[in-house]
Amino acid sequence: MSGSLPRRRHLENRNTRPNVLLITCDQWRGDCLSAAGHPVVKTPNADALAAEGVLFRRHFGGAAPCSPARACLYTGLYQMNNRVCRNGTPLDARHGNIALSARAAGYDPTLFGYTDVSPDPRQLSAGDPRLRSYEGVLPGFTVRQFLPEHQKQWLSWLSAQGIDASVGSPDIHRPADEQGNVWGDVSNAPPVYSIDQTPTAFLAGEFVRWLGEQEQGAPWFAHISFISPHPPFIVPEPYNAMYDPADGPAFRRAATRQAEAESHPYLAYDLGHQERAKFIPGIEGKVTDWSEENFRRIRAIYYGMISEVDAQLGRIWQALTAAGSWDDTVIVLTSDHAEMMGDHFMLGKGGFFDASYHIPLIIRDPHKRAVAGSVVDRFTEAVDIFPTLLELIGAGPEPQLDGRSLAPWLDGKQPADWRDAAHWEFDFRSVFGGEAERHFGIGSRDCNLAVLRTSDFKYVHFGGGLPPLLFDLTKDPGELSNVANDPAYLPARLEFAEKMLAWRARHLDQSLALAELTEDGVVGHVGWAVGR
Repeated sequence: MSGSLPRRRHLENRNTRPNVLLITCDQWRGDCLSAAGHPVVKTPNADALAAEGVLFRRHFGGAAPCSPARACLYTGLYQMNNRVCRNGTPLDARHGNIALSARAAGYDPTLFGYTDVSPDPRQLSAGDPRLRSYEGVLPGFTVRQFLPEHQKQWLSWLSAQGIDASVGSPDIHRPADEQGNVWGDVSNAPPVYSIDQTPTAFLAGEFVRWLGEQEQGAPWFAHISFISPHPPFIVPEPYNAMYDPADGPAFRRAATRQAEAESHPYLAYDLGHQERAKFIPGIEGKVTDWSEENFRRIRAIYYGMISEVDAQLGRIWQALTAAGSWDDTVIVLTSDHAEMMGDHFMLGKGGFFDASYHIPLIIRDPHKRAVAGSVVDRFTEAVDIFPTLLELIGAGPEPQLDGRSLAPWLDGKQPADWRDAAHWEFDFRSVFGGEAERHFGIGSRDCNLAVLRTSDFKYVHFGGGLPPLLFDLTKDPGELSNVANDPAYLPARLEFAEKMLAWRARHLDQSLALAELTEDGVVGHVGWAVGR
């Protein structure tokens, strides 16, 4: 499929409850959609979905990296409440999640890929092997095809097709003519596997096969969690050469790396600790050693990886049509977090810049056609996905959640008192191997930041006494000039600090705060705190 969606069946055949397909990608920037107006990237199948659904143009992840970001999405809670601060932080078993709620509503939530959820060690014995990896499965999911970081399941699939996958992952993702060798420059040479053999194609194929086994008329809930366009940055032909490195918008960054580093102590530290091997296996050294041309080559590959994912989305749309499920399936397409991709001389995710947290969100409900092709420019957040799906599947609301249902937007309505800002958090105590607290001279609990981002301003509050940041986005959309100490902006800085305090106060954990013990027993909402 290349940008066109199937003809619909009549709604007389609709299920009483919809099928649900939740698709997450990893590290997909929210501006990298042609439907969102990107001047270079082409995503015809995502665009076609947006033409039948709603594109949320100002959607933001709640945290980074993967585990914290996904905890916000799956639990509907901000990091301040779910407390998943890094890859490997256990998710408290008392919190509900999207899979458990779907299961309670009568679905069998089925996973293709990964969720990066570390289990609560208090629920397991000390020797349980599940405590040796952060790549656990979100409670409530039935696993149809697991695909953790080592990608052994995909490597075995490659081997069965005659591909030598003995080097394992991540070395399998080096260019085909460089397998086993160390190379020093950015190359767009393809890997040993083809466009039909990528991890994305593998998971899409597993979903298509499973879909064909589903009983007609029985509603299902599936979650496909793709790894792309997460690094290593490499993609097969023709996507490796689909985009010219010379094309694309100018990078948003200071005039020099030195000027970028001098703008804030956190940036100086982060810029100095980005290793190139994290993004392209076999290349040693610092990311800041790369030239403008290197960054542009990497970005062209990244764009190609997005288009490769988009092609597999088209394959999924076709499969849904062939199975007679297209008119009965709610589809949510999003990402966990985004990617700096050369902005501010950085790659990866984390910190406070929009480029790390602005992510795609498209929701298509086949039974709400009046809004087809509409765009929402209000701020939405990853924590909104859980309450939205609760409403769409007819499950009861969970008032202790931090997110709000987006279902009214799908009905063409503008909810009252909608938020006027996006919020996210980042805990960096262990991101740099535990060195951050020593470098900054603060405690590990203080190695965190929180962001309040409106249409006109962005305020960044750091723990441990690190100086705050304030950007006037009307004059400085690239987030290059910190005006926190400008006397003319001190009233604005105080206003946003107060708004940050009010936001945190409003969203303190509500699990038991909404319940009361009375002569009649427990009244009000007790959430998941007393079990279900």
